[in-house]
Amino acid sequence: MKRIVTAAVLIPVTIALVFLGPFWLFTLICALVAGLALWEYLDLADAIGAQPPRIATYIAFAAIYLCIWRYPDLLSATIVAATLTILTFCTFHSPMQRILPDAASATFGILYIGLGFATLPLLLQQSNGSSLLLFLFLAVWSGDIAALYIGKAFGRKKLAPQISPGKTREGAIASLVASALFTLFLLWVASYLSAHSVDALSYPGPWYDWLTLSVFLNAAAQLGDLVESGLKRSAGVKDSGTLLPGHGGVFDRIDALLLAAPLLWYAHLARQIF
Repeated sequence: MKRIVTAAVLIPVTIALVFLGPFWLFTLICALVAGLALWEYLDLADAIGAQPPRIATYIAFAAIYLCIWRYPDLLSATIVAATLTILTFCTFHSPMQRILPDAASATFGILYIGLGFATLPLLLQQSNGSSLLLFLFLAVWSGDIAALYIGKAFGRKKLAPQISPGKTREGAIASLVASALFTLFLLWVASYLSAHSVDALSYPGPWYDWLTLSVFLNAAAQLGDLVESGLKRSAGVKDSGTLLPGHGGVFDRIDALLLAAPLLWYAHLARQIF
């Protein structure tokens, strides 16, 4: 029940923010969410013996989101500068035996969580940005719900028992099917609105391209969930935090998007090029 109530509150708020909120507010919310997830990730790093410098890490993290908001053309240069700054800081402030793990864990967290989640505001900036994000969220959320309930009811064969014992192959298949069905429904809604001169949703191109993309996004989301589970298992913890009732930590909640959102961003760039 806690999981359902939490989702029932967060999902409408997120969709309203995507379609109605100003870009600066959406970017700020993304930065806050990613910042909370990054803090939980740094706790995992601490649990395995690394002690990444948190203040320096968050300064670099904030610089990335500042670039996305105001200076997107400088993003690549900022990422390089941030990682080199972290390395230099750890070289002179970490104990000799911890320079490599401290710098590596901090840099990886910035790229994995900070930059991975930053593709959401980058997607929103596109001409059909709100439609892209709704497509992404539905592909991920519908699959997550189907995997949870179908997997618990009918799951027998374990998907990756050493990484995440609760996940099953039946749940994974149900997740893919749910994403595909919700994508077809979303495309039908967009077509219906367009036929009535309502341009709230825009998905140019053949419907089967979007259907195929939704399957890849769902696969990336499931992989992202397993990746985060692997990080937690290596640190010896079950949940990354307790902030979200029924969901664990913020890192637990956004892990699927950390791979799915960049995949959609690169797919969007590829459509523009080819």
